[in-house]
Amino acid sequence: MTKVHDILLKSQLFGGLPEDHLEKIKRISVDKHFNKGEIIFFDGDEGTGFYLVIEGSVNVYKVSSEGKEQILHIVKEGGTIGAVPVFSGKSFPANAQAISKSHLLFFPREKFINLITNNPSLTMNILALLSMRLRQFTIQIENLSLKKIPGRLAAYMLYLSQEQGNKDVIKLNISKFQLANLLGTGPESLSRALGNMKIRKLVEEEGANIRLVNRVGLEELAK
Repeated sequence: MTKVHDILLKSQLFGGLPEDHLEKIKRISVDKHFNKGEIIFFDGDEGTGFYLVIEGSVNVYKVSSEGKEQILHIVKEGGTIGAVPVFSGKSFPANAQAISKSHLLFFPREKFINLITNNPSLTMNILALLSMRLRQFTIQIENLSLKKIPGRLAAYMLYLSQEQGNKDVIKLNISKFQLANLLGTGPESLSRALGNMKIRKLVEEEGANIRLVNRVGLEELAK
């Protein structure tokens, strides 16, 4: 089983589809490779298609009129980028940049729409993906507007734990600067919040990893 086929099978968008459908999907896709830091598309570019991450990770972000960057989400293997414009026929609503050397599959808009026209299973997968993305944005807005920085950080750690298989040791796949940006704060405030968590014996740092020592305490902080 190739890497591409394996990722397609595990992805939310294409997972569970029969083999013949996966083959058709692969046929219309185009391999794209990006180096670390390379821009995939800019906010306002025409949405001519969408991407699926095969290898690496991508930062999707907005830049305010004052030049402040706000990370919307980090997309990893199996995740999709730019799916909404494919169906709205509009431009990309944010920027996308490769965090590391990345391999993506590009799906041209017209070819993909032609493919799903007579494929209800794929259409349902797409609706599920867009619904999940809306829920993620709703949670992010709630976290940024209602929770203080320690609560945002605790909520993100618990989210990472769930994403990584409910492990007590989580791996931060982005820099602390990017994490601060994602949580809508600065590096200094993030460091203070993390330091306070360590003093309270909620977490321990183990190199690039973080051990969740007191899950109950983190859940209380995240409320």
